[in-house]
Amino acid sequence: MKRIYSVLVENRSGVLCKVAGLFSRRCFNIDSLAVGETDSPDTSVMTIVSSGDERTIEQIEKQLNKKLDVIKVKTFSESQSISRELMLIKVKYNKGNRREILETCDVMKANIIDMSKNTMMIQICDEPEKIKLFISMMASVSIVEMARTGTLALQKCMEADAQRWRCRNAWRLIRSAGAAKMHGLKTTGFLLKNSGRYSIIFRAK
Repeated sequence: MKRIYSVLVENRSGVLCKVAGLFSRRCFNIDSLAVGETDSPDTSVMTIVSSGDERTIEQIEKQLNKKLDVIKVKTFSESQSISRELMLIKVKYNKGNRREILETCDVMKANIIDMSKNTMMIQICDEPEKIKLFISMMASVSIVEMARTGTLALQKCMEADAQRWRCRNAWRLIRSAGAAKMHGLKTTGFLLKNSGRYSIIFRAK
C-alpha cells in the first residue's frame, strides 16, 4: 500500500533531519521526499511518499503528529490527489536515433531545453508513473545522467479545503500573539471572525 503525506512544518534548520530520522529509527520506507516553502516563509511543506501495510501507514501518521515542529499532517492515497514530478535527463544522440528521441518527446510532452553536438537535455513534468514510462522509453538511448525532484502532490479540490485554510490562518494569528508576548508587549488579544476570515486584535492593558 502506497500513501502520500503532506506535512506542514515550521521552516527552520533541523526539521528535515528530525523527520528523516523518525523514518530511519522506525524502519519506515521513504519512496520519495520533496520539501519547499509555502506562501509564508515561516512554513514549509514536506511531501513524503511511503509504502507499507495498513498498520505501518497509521503509525507513520501518528509519529509525525508527535513532532513539535510539525503543524499539520495530511494523508491521502494516489487516487485522492493530483501529483507531479519534474525530471531533467541528459542523453547522447546521433543521426540514427535523433528522430526517435524527438518523436518520443513530442508524444510524452517533454521539452528539449539544452543541447550540444552529441548530447541533449530533456525536461518533463508529469505524473510519477509517466516519468517512469519516459525513462523506459529512453532505455535504447545512452542516458548520461538524470535528476528528479520527487513527487509533489495536493489533495483534490473539495469543500474541506476552506476549513483547512481557516485553521492554518488561525495558527498564524496565534503565533503572532505569542511573538508579541515574547517582546514584552502587555496586550490582550482576541480572534475576530468576519466573512469567513480571522483577524487578531491587540489592545493595550
